[in-house]
Amino acid sequence: MHNRDAVFLEDLCPKLRVRRWRQSLHSFTGKSCIFCGKPSESIDHVVPQSRGGLSITENCVPACLSCNGDKSDTEAFDWYRRQRFYDPRRAMAIRAWMDGDLRLALRLLQWAQPNNSNKEKIPSISTDQDWTLQAA
Repeated sequence: MHNRDAVFLEDLCPKLRVRRWRQSLHSFTGKSCIFCGKPSESIDHVVPQSRGGLSITENCVPACLSCNGDKSDTEAFDWYRRQRFYDPRRAMAIRAWMDGDLRLALRLLQWAQPNNSNKEKIPSISTDQDWTLQAA
């Protein structure tokens, strides 16, 4: 039996692929909001879908419900600069995420949360892993 002859569960249930993709986004940041650092419960589009943003890894970030709802359909950087919890390190992490450099984004998020003892740790990506970015 060849690999191309196999039937994969994700082919039979496309929602499973989307669910795994969403879970992987949350696991990248240690299940914390990329904007404020609280626990993330949703996925936010940095460039809103109403303004042409796509549901791809570079445009989707984990966010808490408060940040996601407050941001609504505004551009992420304009909204984030007006917040009292604005952190330039997190802004740089969001920019690196959008550029597809998840390794740099995670390092900046670790730098923004040095005392992360009671929260889940933000995982580090080793250089030998090949992280491919996929659309939902």
